[in-house]
Amino acid sequence: MRPRVVVVGAVNVDLVVQTDRLPGPGETVVGPGVERHGGGKGANAAVAAARAGAEVRYCGAVGADDTGTGALAELRAEGIDVTDVAVLEGVATGAALIVVDGQGENQIAVGAGANAAVDPAAVRTAVARSADWAGCVLVSTEIPADAVAAAVQTALAHGLACVLNPAPVAPGLVDLLGLGPVVTPNRSELRDLYALLDPGTNDPGENTAASVPEMAAAVADRTGAPVVVTLGGDGVLVIDPAQGPTPLPAPPADVRDTTGAGDTFNGVLAAALAAAATVPDAAARGVAAASLSVGTVGARAGMPHARAIDDAITQGAPTG
Repeated sequence: MRPRVVVVGAVNVDLVVQTDRLPGPGETVVGPGVERHGGGKGANAAVAAARAGAEVRYCGAVGADDTGTGALAELRAEGIDVTDVAVLEGVATGAALIVVDGQGENQIAVGAGANAAVDPAAVRTAVARSADWAGCVLVSTEIPADAVAAAVQTALAHGLACVLNPAPVAPGLVDLLGLGPVVTPNRSELRDLYALLDPGTNDPGENTAASVPEMAAAVADRTGAPVVVTLGGDGVLVIDPAQGPTPLPAPPADVRDTTGAGDTFNGVLAAALAAAATVPDAAARGVAAASLSVGTVGARAGMPHARAIDDAITQGAPTG
């Protein structure tokens, strides 16, 4: 039986401009054209999970516009069940404006649109109806905090594995950590989470002197569950309160665009957890998939299928 994943998060359209370098404050840079891709962290992760072999149900919202219609068609084409995606009148579908430089680094600005109107009650219903179906619930935070909370609380109340991708980090996330989701921050999100744990003693953001393992261990102490820190080209670090740290280096990659690499990681991680993999083994699959994804421009264009992930691991990608 294929693993089954419920994803709760944002659906966007991505408008991508490739330039030689990223703009500075107040600066305009010019690229040769504009590309349109499906986007949104949640929707991207759902595509990654589906390509990795999972059955996927999606919960979110789009506008009743051509962009929303196209976004849902793209998800359906990947085999994703969009029954629980609300189509909202009078609201635009979310959009992301992305600039990618010659080294594959990016800058992203997001207009939330319909994502800001995701209904917590609808989220609870969607997750609860899948409680006897799903093996894992993946939640991203580009939707309202109460909708994020509804997803995490409902998943864990039904005994489902739950992955919380804290991108972006908001103060309300701290209350959810104690419920025990698997948290998957990148370096900057980890710093933000660490600062929120004890604002009286921790310096915020870039000013903290704590190391990545120290910050991850502090978050894991709060969750009582593994914390998986994504480190870009350095792979990931899994901190398990019961087993200690497991570093998983990334294999060499031909980097053209890092947009969506984190979403690829999260989707493949959730698919593997739904198949009852351990967190380190699931993270190793996510690292292999993310390393493959960065070789193509566009968040979804390079997302690999299960066979390619298997091949990458066989050829030397890390295992937990």
